[in-house]
Amino acid sequence: MRMRIGAALVVVVFMIGALVVSCGEKEGQDTVKISLGEVTRSLFYAPQYVAISEGFFEEEGLEVELTTTFGGDKTMTALLSDGIDIALVGSETSIYVAQQGATDPVINFAQLTQTDGTFLVAREADDAFDWQSLVGTTFLGQRKGGMPQMAGEFTLKKHGIDPQADLELIQNIDFANIPAAFASGTGEYVQLFEPQASIFEQEGRGHVVASFGEESGNLPYTVFMAKSSYLKDNGEAIAAFTRAIHKAQLWVMEQDSGVIADSVLPFFDDTDRELVIMVIDRYKNQGSYASDPIVDEAEWNNLLDVMESARELQERVAHETLVDTSFAEQAIQEVAGP
Repeated sequence: MRMRIGAALVVVVFMIGALVVSCGEKEGQDTVKISLGEVTRSLFYAPQYVAISEGFFEEEGLEVELTTTFGGDKTMTALLSDGIDIALVGSETSIYVAQQGATDPVINFAQLTQTDGTFLVAREADDAFDWQSLVGTTFLGQRKGGMPQMAGEFTLKKHGIDPQADLELIQNIDFANIPAAFASGTGEYVQLFEPQASIFEQEGRGHVVASFGEESGNLPYTVFMAKSSYLKDNGEAIAAFTRAIHKAQLWVMEQDSGVIADSVLPFFDDTDRELVIMVIDRYKNQGSYASDPIVDEAEWNNLLDVMESARELQERVAHETLVDTSFAEQAIQEVAGP
C-alpha cells in the first residue's frame, strides 16, 4: 500500500493502531511468510500485483515474497522441490504432473485469469481480417504443450484451419525470443502477450487483428496452485491468501484502468503509463481477469477439450481430482460479509 511521506507522528500512531487491530484479528499470530512464484511478469496478472500494492495480503497477516520463475516447467520444478510455496501458472501444468504419477499432486485452489491472454498480430494492417487469411502463411506460434500454443491451435481448428497442414507453423523459438524473431522478419503472423502486442502497434511493427482469449472461451488459464500436502498443512494461510486475491479481484472490477495502472506500475519499470492503461483496458474489456477465484467445472472441461485437441492429454482428469474450490468459496463468503 503506497503512503505519502509526511505527518510522521500521525502515521506512526496509525500504524501502531493498525498493528494492534491486525494482531487482534489474527489472534496474536505472527505474520505468515509465503513464497509465490509467477510464471512470467505480465499485466495479464494485474490483480495479483494489486493484492500486494494495495495491502490486501498485509491485511490478511501475510508477507508474500514474489519471484518470477520464467516458464511453466521451471515454475512447476520450483513448486515440487519446495523452492516456492504457491505457483501462479497455467492449470495444464498440474495435469502434466498428475499424468506423471505424482504422489503429492498439485492442486488448483484460486483462479486469477479466465481466458487466454494472447493476441494475433499481423505484420500488415487488416481492418477486414478473417481467420482464413492465415491459410498458406507463416505463423509464429508459442511453445508446444503450453496453454498459449494449445489455445492458439484450438482457435485455428475452430475456424477450419489445420495448424499442421494449412500453414507453416513455427514453434521452435523460445518464449522470450518470439517478439524479436517477428520484429526481425520471421512470420506474417505472430501470437503475442501484452504488452508486447501493443508495443508493436505503437512502433508500427504489427497490428492486433484478433484475440485468442475471445476465441477459445473461458479457461482456468492462470491459477494459484500448491502441493496437496502444503494445502493440508497450511489451510489458514491459504484461506487468507485467497481472501486477499478476491479483494484484489473486486477492486480491479470496480476501478478504472488508470487507477489500476497506477497501482501496478511499480512492478513494470520503464513501462509507459498510457501503454499500461491500454493493455489493462484490453484485458478488462474481454473479461480476462476473473471476478472470483473459483475454478469451475465448465472452465475445467473446456481446458480438457483444448488439451485433447492438442493431443497433450493422456486421459481426462475429473475436476474434483485436481481442483479444490473450498478456499475460493470461503473467500467469497467472508469478503462479502454478513
